Amino acid sequence: MSLPKTPVYLDYHATTPVDATVLESMLPWFTRDFGNPASRSHAYGWKASEAIEIARGQVADLLHADSKSIIFTSGSTEGLNMAINGLAETSGQIGKHIITVAAEHHAVLDTVDWLNRKGYELSILPVDGNGILDTEHLRNTIRNDTIMVLVMWANNQTGVVQHIKEIGLLCHQAGVPLVCDATQAAGKISIDLAQIPVDILAISAHKMYGPKGVGALYINPSMKVKPAALIHGGGHERGYRSGTLNVPGIVGLGSASALRKEHLLADQDRLLQLRDQFEKSILIALEEVSVNGHVCDRLHTVSNLKVRFVDSQAVTSRFRSDLAISSGSACSSANPEPSHVLLAMGLTPAEAKGSFRISLGVPTTLAEIEIAARIFIEAVEAERAQSPVWQMFKQGIDVS
Repeated sequence: MSLPKTPVYLDYHATTPVDATVLESMLPWFTRDFGNPASRSHAYGWKASEAIEIARGQVADLLHADSKSIIFTSGSTEGLNMAINGLAETSGQIGKHIITVAAEHHAVLDTVDWLNRKGYELSILPVDGNGILDTEHLRNTIRNDTIMVLVMWANNQTGVVQHIKEIGLLCHQAGVPLVCDATQAAGKISIDLAQIPVDILAISAHKMYGPKGVGALYINPSMKVKPAALIHGGGHERGYRSGTLNVPGIVGLGSASALRKEHLLADQDRLLQLRDQFEKSILIALEEVSVNGHVCDRLHTVSNLKVRFVDSQAVTSRFRSDLAISSGSACSSANPEPSHVLLAMGLTPAEAKGSFRISLGVPTTLAEIEIAARIFIEAVEAERAQSPVWQMFKQGIDVS
Protein backbone atom coordinates (compact mmCIF):
# COMPACT_ATOMS: atom_id res chain seq x y z
CA MET A 1 0.00 0.00 0.00
CA SER A 2 1.43 3.38 -1.02
CA LEU A 3 1.53 6.07 1.65
CA PRO A 4 -0.40 9.31 1.09
CA LYS A 5 1.54 12.28 -0.15
CA THR A 6 2.77 14.56 2.64
CA PRO A 7 2.03 16.96 4.12
CA VAL A 8 -1.18 15.40 5.35
CA TYR A 9 -3.89 18.06 5.17
CA LEU A 10 -6.19 18.17 8.22
CA ASP A 11 -7.24 21.82 8.14
CA TYR A 12 -10.51 21.49 6.22
CA HIS A 13 -12.28 24.00 8.48
CA ALA A 14 -9.91 26.63 7.09
CA THR A 15 -10.69 25.78 3.48
CA THR A 16 -11.40 22.82 1.22
CA PRO A 17 -10.21 21.84 -2.26
CA VAL A 18 -12.58 22.44 -5.15
CA ASP A 19 -14.25 19.15 -6.02
CA ALA A 20 -13.37 17.92 -9.52
CA THR A 21 -17.04 17.85 -10.50
CA VAL A 22 -17.46 21.41 -9.25
CA LEU A 23 -14.44 22.61 -11.21
CA GLU A 24 -15.72 20.94 -14.37
CA SER A 25 -19.07 22.70 -13.99
CA MET A 26 -17.32 26.07 -13.67
CA LEU A 27 -14.88 25.95 -16.58
CA PRO A 28 -17.24 26.74 -19.51
CA TRP A 29 -18.32 29.96 -17.79
CA PHE A 30 -14.79 31.37 -17.95
CA THR A 31 -14.46 30.96 -21.71
CA ARG A 32 -17.20 29.67 -24.01
CA ASP A 33 -20.20 30.82 -21.95
CA PHE A 34 -18.80 34.13 -20.75
CA GLY A 35 -21.98 36.21 -20.96
CA ASN A 36 -23.15 38.73 -18.39
CA PRO A 37 -26.41 37.54 -16.76
CA ALA A 38 -27.60 41.16 -16.73
CA SER A 39 -27.49 41.25 -20.55
CA ARG A 40 -31.14 40.69 -21.43
CA SER A 41 -30.99 41.21 -25.19
CA HIS A 42 -29.05 38.16 -26.42
CA ALA A 43 -28.43 34.45 -25.88
CA TYR A 44 -25.12 34.87 -24.02
CA GLY A 45 -26.85 36.82 -21.27
CA TRP A 46 -29.88 34.55 -21.20
CA LYS A 47 -27.73 31.46 -20.79
CA ALA A 48 -25.70 33.02 -17.96
CA SER A 49 -28.88 34.18 -16.24
CA GLU A 50 -30.32 30.67 -16.47
CA ALA A 51 -27.14 29.23 -14.92
CA ILE A 52 -27.42 31.70 -12.02
CA GLU A 53 -31.00 30.65 -11.32
CA ILE A 54 -30.10 26.94 -11.47
CA ALA A 55 -27.35 27.57 -8.91
CA ARG A 56 -29.75 29.59 -6.77
CA GLY A 57 -32.08 26.61 -6.74
CA GLN A 58 -29.27 24.23 -5.80
CA VAL A 59 -28.26 26.39 -2.82
CA ALA A 60 -31.90 26.69 -1.78
CA ASP A 61 -32.31 22.90 -1.97
CA LEU A 62 -29.31 22.39 0.34
CA LEU A 63 -30.91 24.72 2.89
CA HIS A 64 -34.52 23.58 2.30
CA ALA A 65 -35.45 27.14 1.39
CA ASP A 66 -37.23 29.02 -1.40
CA SER A 67 -34.82 29.99 -4.18
CA LYS A 68 -36.20 33.54 -4.11
CA SER A 69 -34.72 33.91 -0.62
CA ILE A 70 -31.10 33.35 -1.79
CA ILE A 71 -28.76 36.28 -2.48
CA PHE A 72 -25.26 35.66 -3.85
CA THR A 73 -22.28 37.28 -2.09
CA SER A 74 -18.50 36.99 -2.03
CA GLY A 75 -18.67 34.83 1.10
CA SER A 76 -19.88 34.72 4.68
CA THR A 77 -17.90 37.73 5.92
CA GLU A 78 -19.56 39.98 3.36
CA GLY A 79 -22.94 38.33 3.91
CA LEU A 80 -22.81 38.82 7.67
CA ASN A 81 -21.73 42.44 7.23
CA MET A 82 -24.66 42.96 4.85
CA ALA A 83 -27.06 41.43 7.37
CA ILE A 84 -25.77 43.16 10.50
CA ASN A 85 -25.20 46.63 9.07
CA GLY A 86 -28.28 46.40 6.88
CA LEU A 87 -30.55 45.50 9.80
CA ALA A 88 -28.98 48.21 11.94
CA GLU A 89 -29.85 50.75 9.26
CA THR A 90 -33.49 49.70 8.87
CA SER A 91 -34.22 49.10 12.57
CA GLY A 92 -33.57 52.60 13.89
CA GLN A 93 -37.17 53.15 14.96
CA ILE A 94 -37.16 49.91 16.98
CA GLY A 95 -33.94 50.43 18.91
CA LYS A 96 -30.18 49.98 18.95
CA HIS A 97 -29.69 46.87 21.10
CA ILE A 98 -27.80 43.92 19.57
CA ILE A 99 -27.22 40.49 21.15
CA THR A 100 -24.47 38.08 20.17
CA VAL A 101 -22.27 35.40 21.71
CA ALA A 102 -18.67 35.53 22.95
CA ALA A 103 -17.64 32.54 20.80
CA GLU A 104 -18.77 34.01 17.46
CA HIS A 105 -16.45 34.43 14.48
CA HIS A 106 -14.72 37.79 14.15
CA ALA A 107 -16.86 38.47 11.06
CA VAL A 108 -19.65 39.02 13.59
CA LEU A 109 -17.74 40.29 16.65
CA ASP A 110 -15.74 42.91 14.76
CA THR A 111 -18.83 44.15 12.93
CA VAL A 112 -20.96 44.57 16.05
CA ASP A 113 -17.99 46.19 17.80
CA TRP A 114 -17.88 48.75 14.99
CA LEU A 115 -21.61 49.42 15.50
CA ASN A 116 -21.04 49.66 19.25
CA ARG A 117 -18.53 52.47 18.61
CA LYS A 118 -21.23 54.21 16.55
CA GLY A 119 -23.69 54.20 19.45
CA TYR A 120 -25.37 50.79 19.32
CA GLU A 121 -25.69 48.90 22.61
CA LEU A 122 -24.15 45.45 22.64
CA SER A 123 -24.84 42.40 24.84
CA ILE A 124 -22.25 39.64 24.39
CA LEU A 125 -23.52 36.47 26.04
CA PRO A 126 -21.18 33.85 27.52
CA VAL A 127 -21.05 30.16 26.68
CA ASP A 128 -20.57 27.32 29.15
CA GLY A 129 -17.52 25.07 29.39
CA ASN A 130 -18.82 23.00 26.47
CA GLY A 131 -19.27 26.07 24.28
CA ILE A 132 -23.08 26.07 24.47
CA LEU A 133 -25.23 29.19 24.83
CA ASP A 134 -27.74 29.20 27.71
CA THR A 135 -31.05 29.91 25.97
CA GLU A 136 -32.64 31.13 29.21
CA HIS A 137 -29.89 33.74 29.49
CA LEU A 138 -30.72 34.78 25.95
CA ARG A 139 -34.43 34.97 26.78
CA ASN A 140 -33.71 37.25 29.74
CA THR A 141 -31.43 39.48 27.67
CA ILE A 142 -33.89 40.23 24.84
CA ARG A 143 -35.55 43.64 25.27
CA ASN A 144 -38.16 45.70 23.48
CA ASP A 145 -35.37 47.63 21.73
CA THR A 146 -33.38 44.52 20.64
CA ILE A 147 -33.01 44.65 16.85
CA MET A 148 -31.18 41.37 16.18
CA VAL A 149 -29.70 38.24 17.75
CA LEU A 150 -26.55 36.76 16.20
CA VAL A 151 -25.71 33.10 16.88
CA MET A 152 -23.51 30.83 14.75
CA TRP A 153 -24.85 27.37 13.88
CA ALA A 154 -21.57 25.48 14.40
CA ASN A 155 -18.33 26.89 15.77
CA ASN A 156 -15.42 27.06 13.36
CA GLN A 157 -12.82 26.16 16.00
CA THR A 158 -14.52 23.53 18.17
CA GLY A 159 -17.37 22.37 15.95
CA VAL A 160 -19.84 22.90 18.80
CA VAL A 161 -23.39 23.03 17.42
CA GLN A 162 -25.79 25.48 19.06
CA HIS A 163 -29.47 24.72 19.68
CA ILE A 164 -30.54 26.85 16.73
CA LYS A 165 -34.14 25.65 16.52
CA GLU A 166 -34.76 26.49 20.17
CA ILE A 167 -32.97 29.82 19.78
CA GLY A 168 -34.94 30.62 16.62
CA LEU A 169 -38.28 29.88 18.27
CA LEU A 170 -37.33 32.04 21.24
CA CYS A 171 -36.34 34.94 18.97
CA HIS A 172 -39.51 34.68 16.89
CA GLN A 173 -41.68 34.62 20.01
CA ALA A 174 -39.97 37.86 21.02
CA GLY A 175 -40.30 39.34 17.52
CA VAL A 176 -36.52 39.68 17.08
CA PRO A 177 -34.71 38.49 13.92
CA LEU A 178 -32.12 35.73 14.26
CA VAL A 179 -29.01 36.06 12.10
CA CYS A 180 -27.00 32.86 11.79
CA ASP A 181 -23.46 32.21 10.58
CA ALA A 182 -23.73 28.74 9.06
CA THR A 183 -20.36 28.78 7.33
CA GLN A 184 -19.11 25.59 8.97
CA ALA A 185 -22.49 23.87 9.27
CA ALA A 186 -23.61 24.10 5.64
CA GLY A 187 -22.75 20.96 3.72
CA LYS A 188 -21.72 19.08 6.87
CA ILE A 189 -25.02 18.69 8.72
CA SER A 190 -28.63 19.04 7.63
CA ILE A 191 -30.00 22.58 7.60
CA ASP A 192 -33.76 22.72 7.14
CA LEU A 193 -34.92 26.33 7.03
CA ALA A 194 -38.46 25.14 6.33
CA GLN A 195 -38.51 23.78 9.89
CA ILE A 196 -36.00 25.94 11.77
CA PRO A 197 -36.92 29.62 12.22
CA VAL A 198 -33.85 31.55 11.06
CA ASP A 199 -34.25 34.99 9.46
CA ILE A 200 -30.85 35.50 7.83
CA LEU A 201 -28.16 32.88 7.24
CA ALA A 202 -24.72 33.12 5.63
CA ILE A 203 -22.63 30.42 3.90
CA SER A 204 -19.37 30.25 1.91
CA ALA A 205 -18.57 27.97 -1.02
CA HIS A 206 -14.94 27.30 -0.12
CA LYS A 207 -15.88 25.57 3.14
CA MET A 208 -17.76 22.86 1.21
CA TYR A 209 -15.58 22.04 -1.81
CA GLY A 210 -16.55 25.05 -3.89
CA PRO A 211 -14.45 28.02 -5.04
CA LYS A 212 -13.17 30.85 -2.86
CA GLY A 213 -14.70 34.30 -3.16
CA VAL A 214 -18.36 33.31 -3.43
CA GLY A 215 -21.13 32.63 -0.94
CA ALA A 216 -24.82 33.12 -0.32
CA LEU A 217 -27.12 34.89 2.08
CA TYR A 218 -30.55 33.52 2.92
CA ILE A 219 -33.08 36.24 3.76
CA ASN A 220 -36.40 34.98 5.10
CA PRO A 221 -39.12 36.49 2.90
CA SER A 222 -41.46 36.73 5.90
CA MET A 223 -39.18 39.13 7.80
CA LYS A 224 -41.06 42.24 8.88
CA VAL A 225 -37.93 44.40 8.80
CA LYS A 226 -35.42 43.40 6.12
CA PRO A 227 -31.82 44.62 5.90
CA ALA A 228 -31.05 47.69 3.83
CA ALA A 229 -28.90 47.34 0.71
CA LEU A 230 -25.30 48.40 1.33
CA ILE A 231 -23.93 48.14 -2.23
CA HIS A 232 -25.65 50.29 -4.84
CA GLY A 233 -25.27 50.64 -8.58
CA GLY A 234 -27.45 48.47 -10.76
CA GLY A 235 -29.99 46.78 -8.53
CA HIS A 236 -28.62 43.26 -8.93
CA GLU A 237 -29.78 40.49 -6.58
CA ARG A 238 -33.16 42.14 -6.02
CA GLY A 239 -31.43 45.33 -5.00
CA TYR A 240 -29.50 43.82 -2.08
CA ARG A 241 -26.10 43.60 -3.80
CA SER A 242 -25.36 45.55 -6.96
CA GLY A 243 -22.51 44.50 -9.23
CA THR A 244 -21.90 42.03 -12.06
CA LEU A 245 -22.41 38.51 -10.79
CA ASN A 246 -19.50 36.06 -10.55
CA VAL A 247 -21.02 33.46 -12.85
CA PRO A 248 -18.29 30.77 -12.65
CA GLY A 249 -18.10 31.09 -8.87
CA ILE A 250 -21.87 30.98 -8.43
CA VAL A 251 -22.14 27.94 -10.70
CA GLY A 252 -19.44 26.34 -8.54
CA LEU A 253 -21.34 27.14 -5.35
CA GLY A 254 -24.48 25.61 -6.83
CA SER A 255 -22.66 22.47 -7.93
CA ALA A 256 -20.97 22.11 -4.53
CA SER A 257 -24.34 22.54 -2.79
CA ALA A 258 -25.87 19.76 -4.89
CA LEU A 259 -22.95 17.43 -4.17
CA ARG A 260 -23.03 18.07 -0.44
CA LYS A 261 -26.75 17.41 -0.29
CA GLU A 262 -26.30 14.12 -2.17
CA HIS A 263 -23.41 12.80 -0.04
CA LEU A 264 -24.17 14.40 3.32
CA LEU A 265 -25.19 11.35 5.35
CA ALA A 266 -22.59 8.94 3.98
CA ASP A 267 -19.77 11.40 4.61
CA GLN A 268 -21.03 12.08 8.14
CA ASP A 269 -20.74 8.44 9.17
CA ARG A 270 -17.33 7.87 7.61
CA LEU A 271 -15.73 11.07 8.91
CA LEU A 272 -17.15 10.58 12.39
CA GLN A 273 -15.42 7.20 12.58
CA LEU A 274 -12.13 8.68 11.39
CA ARG A 275 -12.37 11.62 13.79
CA ASP A 276 -13.13 9.37 16.74
CA GLN A 277 -10.26 7.06 15.83
CA PHE A 278 -7.85 10.02 15.71
CA GLU A 279 -9.01 11.25 19.10
CA LYS A 280 -8.79 7.76 20.61
CA SER A 281 -5.21 7.36 19.35
CA ILE A 282 -4.15 10.66 20.89
CA LEU A 283 -5.95 10.17 24.20
CA ILE A 284 -4.43 6.70 24.66
CA ALA A 285 -0.89 7.74 23.77
CA LEU A 286 -0.62 11.08 25.56
CA GLU A 287 -1.30 12.14 29.13
CA GLU A 288 -3.02 15.40 30.06
CA VAL A 289 -4.96 15.75 26.81
CA SER A 290 -8.68 16.48 26.50
CA VAL A 291 -11.20 17.51 23.85
CA ASN A 292 -12.47 21.10 23.87
CA GLY A 293 -16.20 21.27 23.20
CA HIS A 294 -19.36 19.31 23.78
CA VAL A 295 -18.94 15.57 23.34
CA CYS A 296 -22.28 15.10 21.51
CA ASP A 297 -23.24 18.50 20.07
CA ARG A 298 -20.17 18.77 17.85
CA LEU A 299 -19.47 18.52 14.13
CA HIS A 300 -18.08 15.17 13.03
CA THR A 301 -15.34 16.93 11.05
CA VAL A 302 -13.30 18.53 13.83
CA SER A 303 -11.34 17.79 16.95
CA ASN A 304 -10.06 20.62 19.14
CA LEU A 305 -7.52 19.16 21.54
CA LYS A 306 -6.16 20.76 24.70
CA VAL A 307 -2.65 19.48 25.37
CA ARG A 308 -1.20 20.62 28.69
CA PHE A 309 2.42 21.73 29.11
CA VAL A 310 3.04 22.60 25.46
CA ASP A 311 2.64 25.63 23.21
CA SER A 312 0.73 24.75 20.06
CA GLN A 313 2.88 26.86 17.75
CA ALA A 314 6.05 25.25 19.09
CA VAL A 315 4.57 21.80 18.46
CA THR A 316 3.32 22.57 14.95
CA SER A 317 6.72 24.04 14.02
CA ARG A 318 8.09 20.51 14.39
CA PHE A 319 5.94 19.06 11.59
CA ARG A 320 4.99 21.90 9.25
CA SER A 321 6.35 20.06 6.22
CA ASP A 322 4.51 16.85 7.14
CA LEU A 323 1.15 17.79 8.67
CA ALA A 324 -1.19 20.76 8.19
CA ILE A 325 -3.38 21.59 11.21
CA SER A 326 -4.31 24.81 13.00
CA SER A 327 -2.88 26.18 16.20
CA GLY A 328 -3.62 29.28 18.20
CA SER A 329 -6.46 31.36 16.81
CA ALA A 330 -7.74 28.88 14.25
CA CYS A 331 -9.06 31.45 11.77
CA SER A 332 -5.65 33.12 11.72
CA SER A 333 -2.93 30.86 13.08
CA ALA A 334 -0.39 33.66 12.69
CA ASN A 335 -2.21 35.49 15.49
CA PRO A 336 -0.16 34.97 18.69
CA GLU A 337 -3.14 35.72 20.93
CA PRO A 338 -5.01 32.78 22.50
CA SER A 339 -8.29 31.80 20.88
CA HIS A 340 -11.17 33.99 22.06
CA VAL A 341 -13.47 30.97 21.57
CA LEU A 342 -11.51 28.82 24.01
CA LEU A 343 -11.16 31.68 26.48
CA ALA A 344 -14.94 32.12 26.35
CA MET A 345 -15.26 28.43 27.25
CA GLY A 346 -13.22 28.99 30.40
CA LEU A 347 -9.77 27.85 29.33
CA THR A 348 -6.79 29.77 30.69
CA PRO A 349 -4.58 31.60 28.17
CA ALA A 350 -1.95 28.88 28.58
CA GLU A 351 -4.51 26.13 27.96
CA ALA A 352 -5.85 27.95 24.90
CA LYS A 353 -2.32 28.35 23.52
CA GLY A 354 -1.82 24.64 24.03
CA SER A 355 -4.85 23.73 21.94
CA PHE A 356 -4.97 22.41 18.37
CA ARG A 357 -7.69 22.21 15.73
CA ILE A 358 -7.61 19.09 13.57
CA SER A 359 -10.33 19.15 10.92
CA LEU A 360 -11.21 16.38 8.48
CA GLY A 361 -12.70 16.54 5.02
CA VAL A 362 -14.17 14.33 2.33
CA PRO A 363 -10.72 13.40 0.92
CA THR A 364 -9.42 12.31 4.36
CA THR A 365 -8.39 8.64 4.51
CA LEU A 366 -7.70 6.19 7.32
CA ALA A 367 -4.03 6.10 6.31
CA GLU A 368 -3.82 9.87 6.69
CA ILE A 369 -5.42 9.72 10.13
CA GLU A 370 -2.93 7.09 11.28
CA ILE A 371 0.05 9.05 9.95
CA ALA A 372 -1.24 12.32 11.43
CA ALA A 373 -1.73 10.74 14.86
CA ARG A 374 1.82 9.37 14.84
CA ILE A 375 3.32 12.71 13.77
CA PHE A 376 1.29 14.62 16.36
CA ILE A 377 2.18 12.26 19.22
CA GLU A 378 5.90 12.33 18.39
CA ALA A 379 5.93 16.13 18.22
CA VAL A 380 4.15 16.56 21.56
CA GLU A 381 6.46 14.05 23.23
CA ALA A 382 9.53 15.81 21.82
CA GLU A 383 8.30 19.22 22.96
CA ARG A 384 7.46 17.96 26.44
CA ALA A 385 10.88 16.31 26.75
CA GLN A 386 12.39 19.80 26.62
CA SER A 387 9.92 21.31 29.09
CA PRO A 388 11.10 21.77 32.70
CA VAL A 389 7.49 22.27 33.77
CA TRP A 390 6.51 18.90 32.28
CA GLN A 391 9.42 17.24 34.07
CA MET A 392 8.33 18.80 37.37
CA PHE A 393 4.77 17.62 36.79
CA LYS A 394 5.98 14.06 36.11
CA GLN A 395 7.93 14.16 39.39
CA GLY A 396 4.74 14.97 41.27
CA ILE A 397 5.58 18.62 41.90
CA ASP A 398 2.59 20.97 41.97
CA VAL A 399 2.92 23.24 38.92
CA SER A 400 -0.57 24.74 38.98
